[in-house]
Amino acid sequence: MDGGKISPAGDAGGVDVSFVLPCLDEARSLPACIQSIEEAREALRTRLGFTSEIVIADNGSADGSQELGRSLGARVITVAVKGYGAALRGGFDAALGRYLVMGDADGSYDFRQAPPMIEALAGGADLCMGDRFAGGIEPGAMPWKNRYIGNPLLTGLLNLLFRAGVSDAHCGLRALTRECYQRLGLSGAGMEFASEMVIKAALKGETIAQRPATLSPDLRGRAPHLRPWRDGWRHLRYLVMLSPSWLFALPAIAGAIVGCTILAIALGAAVLRPGAPVSFGDYWVVVAGATLGVSQVSAILAVASHLHGVREGYRRPKPWIYGLSRYVSLETMILAGAILTAAGLAVLVAVVVAWSARNFARADTVLPVVIGSLMMTLGAQNILGGFLLAIVSGNEAKFLQVPPSPGAMALDGGVDRVRAE
Repeated sequence: MDGGKISPAGDAGGVDVSFVLPCLDEARSLPACIQSIEEAREALRTRLGFTSEIVIADNGSADGSQELGRSLGARVITVAVKGYGAALRGGFDAALGRYLVMGDADGSYDFRQAPPMIEALAGGADLCMGDRFAGGIEPGAMPWKNRYIGNPLLTGLLNLLFRAGVSDAHCGLRALTRECYQRLGLSGAGMEFASEMVIKAALKGETIAQRPATLSPDLRGRAPHLRPWRDGWRHLRYLVMLSPSWLFALPAIAGAIVGCTILAIALGAAVLRPGAPVSFGDYWVVVAGATLGVSQVSAILAVASHLHGVREGYRRPKPWIYGLSRYVSLETMILAGAILTAAGLAVLVAVVVAWSARNFARADTVLPVVIGSLMMTLGAQNILGGFLLAIVSGNEAKFLQVPPSPGAMALDGGVDRVRAE
C-alpha cells in the first residue's frame, strides 16, 4: 500500500491474503467452510485483484481432516503444540499472505464477510475485528450465558482496562496485517489468544477497525472444544494479568490512603492527648501498618509489570515513570531502604528504653511499635523490590533507564485509536 492506494501482491510476486483455519477433527464442517472461503477469494480477486490461499493449521485431527483439506485445495500444516492459540500462531507463521484472516473451521462464520475486513486493512487499519452483535447471531449459535453474560462482561472489562473500544472482543472472525502480527508478539496457546490479540493491539496503539460478522450454529454435530467456565476464567485472568494499573497500582494507592489516614489520626491523637488511648483502638493502628506494607509491595509489582511489558514490546512506556530515572535506581532504593530500616530500628530501641524506664509496665498504645516495625518492613521491602525491578529490567541497576524493546512504541500519551467504519 502506498499513500492509501491498494496494490495487489502481483507487484511483489507474493500472496496478498491468507485464510488461516485452526483445525481439530473438523472433517464434517470443512467442506462448507472452504466453500465459503472460495467465494470470499473470488470476491477479493474481482474487487481488489488480490491473490489468496487457504492454510489449515491442524492440531492433531484423527478424522481425516488433513486429507480432506488438501483435496479441497488448502495447504495443511501440522501444529504439534495443542491449543487454539498455538494452532493459529502456527498457521500465521506458515502463511504467505501480507493480510491474515482467521476464523473457526466449524462452519459458524461466513468467510464471505472477510473482504470488507481486508479492505479496512488495505485502507490503513492494522487489525479488523468481526462484530457478531452488529452482524447477527442466529438462534442456537451462541449459548445464552455466553451471549448475555460472559461476552458482554469480558468485552466490557477489556474495554475498561485497556480502552480497546471494541464491541465484540471474542469474535473468532478477524483479520490483521502481517506486520501487526509480528509487532504484537503473541504467545498465548489457548483460548486466551483471542483476548491477547486485542489487548496487545490496544496497548501498542494499533489501529483497530470493526466490521459486522454473522454467527451461525456450527456444523460439527458434536460438543465444541470451548468450555465456557474454564475458558472464561482463562480470559479473565489474562485480562487482569496484563493490567498492572488495575491489579497493582490502584490497590496500592487505595491502601496507602487508608493506612496513612489511620496513622495520621493516631499520631494526631497521640500529640494532642499524650498518654490517652486512641479512640478507635490499637487494632486499627495494626491494620494501618499491615495495609501500608501490602501497598508498597503492590506498587513495586505495578512498576515491575510495566517494565516487563515494555521490554516485551507490548506496552507503551509511561513518561512519568522514566522521568524518575535520575532519582530511582537499585542503589537509591537500597539506600532508602537502609535508612528506613535503621530509623525503624531506632524507634524500636526507643520503645524498649521507654519500657525499661516504666519498670516494664504496660504501654498505653502500640503506635510506636507499629511505626517502628512498619519502617523496618518498608525498608527491607524497598531493598528487595529494588533488586526485583533490576532483575525484571534485564539485570540493570538503572532499571528505569532501560530502553524499550524494538517493538515498543515511542514515548507518548496518545489515546488508542479505534475505527468502526
